[in-house]
Amino acid sequence: MCQNPKCDISSAALHILAMGFMLCDHMWAMLFPAEEWLTCIGRIAFPIFAFMIAEGYLRTRNLRRYLLRMLVGALLAEIPFDLMYSSSIFYPYHQNVLWIFLLSLLLIMLIEKSRARFGPILAALSTTGLVILGFFLGYAIMADYYGVGVLTVLTFYFFRKQNWKSRLCQFVCLYILNVELLGGYYDVVSVFGHEIEIIRQGFALLALIPIWLYRGRQGIHSKGFQYFCYAFYPVHMLLLFGVREWMIR
Repeated sequence: MCQNPKCDISSAALHILAMGFMLCDHMWAMLFPAEEWLTCIGRIAFPIFAFMIAEGYLRTRNLRRYLLRMLVGALLAEIPFDLMYSSSIFYPYHQNVLWIFLLSLLLIMLIEKSRARFGPILAALSTTGLVILGFFLGYAIMADYYGVGVLTVLTFYFFRKQNWKSRLCQFVCLYILNVELLGGYYDVVSVFGHEIEIIRQGFALLALIPIWLYRGRQGIHSKGFQYFCYAFYPVHMLLLFGVREWMIR
């Protein structure tokens, strides 16, 4: 791992990388289903976003405003997501991923309140209960990535230190969540004439490389860039839906 501060990755760069990977995944889903390498690359996006949500909670100066922005974003993204997912402006059976992020933020807030209020044993019990509750609520609200998405955000919250122990825990948790729980689709890769089956969701573990290069530097932090990041999710889905409809006609 590079220790030179000049080779670290800023928060802004992580956002740009995650948006690019997400765009690849959605281009595969909407426009180029035969190009499966796009969705393999796209697996990297969610863990980076999940990491940034946990990081955002820890660094925000106004938690209430942060939660409000996430709520507004989830509401604004719902119709574009439904159009992309089902070609309908209302599809109640699957929700956009921002609801998972909002739920995760609320859970972290409750976990911190329980730790501040209770002793070690009660705090541990309440934290465990909240994690389990969050996992099942992720499935109950039928949002993208479901309960696994909630556990991914919580992984980066619990193991947030920049040391080898936290990074090992991040790797193990992401392996369990993506390979053991979400694994299913396999891609065949030829290496020196030998075919190897790789679990597609396992590509998500590659997200740890840029995450581990992050040292807390913010990078670009103008209001314009912030608005661009918030607008990218619903706008790119609307654009992809429009392009798909144009291609069909």
